[in-house]
Amino acid sequence: VGNQQMTLTGNLKMKRDDVIRLQLMAFGFVEAGRLEFTPEYVMIIDRINKQYLKVPYSHLDFLRNSNIDFYVLQSLFWNELFQPGKARLADSHLNTFSAEDGADDDVVIAMEDGKLSYRWLADRTAAQVKMANIKYSDKYRGDYQLNWDYEDFKRHTSKLFPMTHKVTFNTPKKDIKFDMILNYMGSEDNWETRTTLSGKYRQVEVDEILRRFMAL
Repeated sequence: VGNQQMTLTGNLKMKRDDVIRLQLMAFGFVEAGRLEFTPEYVMIIDRINKQYLKVPYSHLDFLRNSNIDFYVLQSLFWNELFQPGKARLADSHLNTFSAEDGADDDVVIAMEDGKLSYRWLADRTAAQVKMANIKYSDKYRGDYQLNWDYEDFKRHTSKLFPMTHKVTFNTPKKDIKFDMILNYMGSEDNWETRTTLSGKYRQVEVDEILRRFMAL
């Protein structure tokens, strides 16, 4: 975030149409923080300082301005094309997209929605999304942009899944970069999909919890 950097190990757990959870570990074995995304809310937990943020997507400026909800995030994490505002991409939605040739075997897929523009870079032969970009343009409040790059695809069950994700958030106030490198993939179904907190945790604002995260 800005000029501050940190490196942590962790776990990514996802259940289709239900939850995306990132657990951030300090010293390799102590959970220091957790990010949990469900269809209803975003939750950010600072375990070290016993703080948390739990709000609907509309309460976070970047997500609201970029029209990002749970299903858009799910598509981004799962490396898929998406239709904003829809839980699933249907054949009837495809006429809202345009496509043109890119370099080599790439194709650029685009969609416009008012102040929002969406771009995907896909490999034509492999039928894989290599990059997704969402941009919200506002000449008065400034531009918001999310860029998500995918690399190092490996097979998991019937799907090739990217093991490296490079994410950049650009906002008028700050830039946030997040690189995620996966070293193992598995399938588990015996885990709690919702986090509950004790009364020792207090809710804080997003700027405060981000500042605490960077101090872990």
